[in-house]
Amino acid sequence: MTFFRPARYSDLESIVMLLADDARSVGREAPEPPLAASYLTAFDEMVADPRQLPLVAEEGGRLVGYLQLSLIPGLAFRGMKRALIESVRIASDRRGEGLGAALIAHAIERARVNGCRLVQLTSTNDRVDAHRFYERLGFAATHMGFKLTLD
Repeated sequence: MTFFRPARYSDLESIVMLLADDARSVGREAPEPPLAASYLTAFDEMVADPRQLPLVAEEGGRLVGYLQLSLIPGLAFRGMKRALIESVRIASDRRGEGLGAALIAHAIERARVNGCRLVQLTSTNDRVDAHRFYERLGFAATHMGFKLTLD
C-alpha cells in the first residue's frame, strides 16, 4: 500500500537517490554517501519554512516518489495564493503505474487545503512524455518559462 506524507530527515538519502534516478540528472546530483552538506542545508531551510512542503510516497518502508510543494502568497488576482510543484520524481521501477498521478493529486489537495487557488509547475522543453502526463492530469501549457543560472 502506498501512502503520502511529509519528508523527514531520515528520508534524505532516499530522496537524493530519487532525484539522481533520471537521465537528465547525471552529474547534477551527488547521491553517494555521505551526502553533501548542501543537501542538509537545503532540507533544513525547507522544513523550517511552513510554506515548503517536501512530500514523499512510501510503500513498505521504501520511498518510491518525491516532490516539493511550495505555497506562494501573492498580490495578483486579488491576493490569490498559488502553489508550485517542483522536482517530481518516481522510482524508475515504478513509473507508468499511476503513482505519479496519485502523488500529484495528493499535492494538489494539500495546496487546496492551504488556500491555494492555482497550482503551477514547470517541465523542461524536451520532456515530451512528462508534458503529456501533466496535460492528462488537467494542467495546461499556458505560459513560457525562463530561467537564469546564477554563478
